[in-house]
Amino acid sequence: MVKIPFSEDELKIVGEIPGFFPGTPGVPVFNYPVTQREAYRSFYKRDPIWQILPSDTLMFNPKIIPDNIARAFVIESYVLDRKDYGGKDMFGVEWEYVEVATGSMVKPGSPILKDANEWEDKLIFPDIDKWDWIGSAESNREHIKKANRFVQPFFLTGFYERLISFMDFDNAVVALIDEDQKEAVKALFERLTDLYIGIIDRMIDYYGIDGITIHDDWGAQRAPFFSPATAQEMIVPAMRRLTDHLHDRGIFADLHSCGKIELMVPQLIEAGWDSWGPQLMNDSLMLYEKYGDKLIIGINPPPLPPDATEDEQRAAAADFVEKYCNRDKPAMLNFYAMPLLTPAFREELYRLSRKKFGG
Repeated sequence: MVKIPFSEDELKIVGEIPGFFPGTPGVPVFNYPVTQREAYRSFYKRDPIWQILPSDTLMFNPKIIPDNIARAFVIESYVLDRKDYGGKDMFGVEWEYVEVATGSMVKPGSPILKDANEWEDKLIFPDIDKWDWIGSAESNREHIKKANRFVQPFFLTGFYERLISFMDFDNAVVALIDEDQKEAVKALFERLTDLYIGIIDRMIDYYGIDGITIHDDWGAQRAPFFSPATAQEMIVPAMRRLTDHLHDRGIFADLHSCGKIELMVPQLIEAGWDSWGPQLMNDSLMLYEKYGDKLIIGINPPPLPPDATEDEQRAAAADFVEKYCNRDKPAMLNFYAMPLLTPAFREELYRLSRKKFGG
């Protein structure tokens, strides 16, 4: 894209995006020279226009996908009452909504599979052509069009998490390394890839999505659940087939994977992900220096003190631009760093990144 010189007129606020969580402040919309959607797509192509932020995306999770209801994550034109969350996902697995956690968990103790070799006999794959894609697309058409942001669904659930939902955690982690079950797990993941490609293809065709975030937690607070070698053998091949298909269709692939999984970044790269936002227990600054030329890393800068002055807020934004706004090695400001985004920080980040990328 041709570089667009920065104009101070761009800082005029022309609208507002509602806060992501109920009761949180709205996000100002500046007088951008291109749409947020165009800027986000350009960023992923490593040709940034400004430093993109989570608010430049439209997270879109339609209720037509049963997992979004079961796992309490419907985000679309229709607002679902929380009392309707939980229930069965697309495989008939029962999820229970936990109000205090504002999320759902599988009811433990009665897994569909106790041995991965049972999957072909016991799992019933959904017939996704029976889902009302046309009706869902029509009801969300104006919602998506009006936002004019980068449309990025949050796809639940990935590969290892899906195995947990079928087997419970203890059985699933054993199945990854049990020589008697490994081939069955690989075959299951390949079959899941076929299913996921089918669902995402329909999301591309009916909604016009730009990217997608796949949810697949790989770790806990201190370490991954399994070794890099296990990830490489058991999960990476299926993931790579999925991300290759997404890229063939012009869709950008973001991974949401919780836990301290710094050791796994080579496997994330091998699996073909465009970006990953590490949780705070990971050293995002080190990861950026080591891997930022191969994977767009979500950065978690040091937090500002609660009483930070406006000058300090702007200085923090300038520091981020200096360190991470590099055209050939871009980085994201992570979702977990949202408390940094005061009005002063946001304005200064936009101004300085526009000057750097537009000059």
